[in-house]
Amino acid sequence: MAKEWILNSAMNRFQLNFKRNVGAVSDEIRKCQPKTVSDWQKYYFSNVRDKNHIEELGRKLYIKITEVISAEVEEITEKDCIDYMFNLVIDRTFDGYMTEIKTIYGQLQYDLNEKIEPAPDEWDRLYNVDFFIKIKNKYIGLQIKPVGGVSHISQIYKERDQQAKTHKKFYEEFGGKVFYVFSYKEGSRKVIKDRAEVVKVIKDEIARLQKG
Repeated sequence: MAKEWILNSAMNRFQLNFKRNVGAVSDEIRKCQPKTVSDWQKYYFSNVRDKNHIEELGRKLYIKITEVISAEVEEITEKDCIDYMFNLVIDRTFDGYMTEIKTIYGQLQYDLNEKIEPAPDEWDRLYNVDFFIKIKNKYIGLQIKPVGGVSHISQIYKERDQQAKTHKKFYEEFGGKVFYVFSYKEGSRKVIKDRAEVVKVIKDEIARLQKG
């Protein structure tokens, strides 16, 4: 298993499995429509790349692993590994968190003109609330949900049914409703799904609490 992981990682890193090296294998096997692996092998060596070419790629992979990667591994120190783990757990996690705030939560703060704060850990456990907005002595809850494919959406709606009781409990204890804010990727940035509608219903709740 470890050997396969090393081979696969090195192959991908040095792009030995790219189309320019091995051909358009997905397209070619459909053209071939083989009944057996032997059929596919015969077709491939005759029409795509020859056997010597694949052997040469294997030799290149061996050199990359035993010479290039081996030399790189020898340069890694214990301190490098410790620093990397700290960077992964602390710095990168924080950077990702701040990016999330600057996108989804930042967009909401800008539209609502109200401070949005991270919910205490116990609120996440008890009420399924990620963030909150304080209005006078009451609170509005927010739960952020990234939207993936269709199957992900059905899972989210299933969770909504399960979380309805906790959101009702939040409303009874803190006076404000809990709102779902769905986010999705548009290119390289995250945006709020149905942003205008989401902002309107939250603003309506803010106005209600301000009057109370």
